[in-house]
Amino acid sequence: MHDKNDEELAQLVQQEKMEAFDLLVERYEKRLLGYGRRFLFNYENIEDAVQDVFIKAYINIQSFNPKKKFSSWIYRIAHNHFINIIKEQKKEPFLFFDPDIIFSFSGKGNLLEKIEKKEERKKIENSLKKLNPKYREPVVLYYYEDKNYEEISDILKIPISTVGVRLRRARIIIKSLYEEE
Repeated sequence: MHDKNDEELAQLVQQEKMEAFDLLVERYEKRLLGYGRRFLFNYENIEDAVQDVFIKAYINIQSFNPKKKFSSWIYRIAHNHFINIIKEQKKEPFLFFDPDIIFSFSGKGNLLEKIEKKEERKKIENSLKKLNPKYREPVVLYYYEDKNYEEISDILKIPISTVGVRLRRARIIIKSLYEEE
């Protein structure tokens, strides 16, 4: 069963094969915990939130279309659950970005590998904090979660072209905010 892809495992879960779901949890738990930490930066029970995501995924597994990517489907569930937590907590998402994971303005990569001064790291972090959440969402998914435009489109339920526009605008805004600092 370990040789099956995520979509095949999800189909087995749809046929009530619980051990297949255990494998999906094993494959996605660490990733969703990382996503949760970036999304719910100040939320104390990220592990509980991720477990709730898995419960929702299991309950709704029959709605999964095996012709689509399982990763986009489960990230969408996580995204919706995390948004609900934020609404309940009345906190804005993405206020903290680990400066060691920051991206370059010209594409994927680590800008901070090129930046050595601590003040410059702080400038980038401050720029990211000021970024509107509608731009932060695709930034987190693209640069932190390594999702492609199509997956981000599925997760956020926005057109693929909008994903590209928001990422481009985010880079421009971050660059200008950084330069202002």
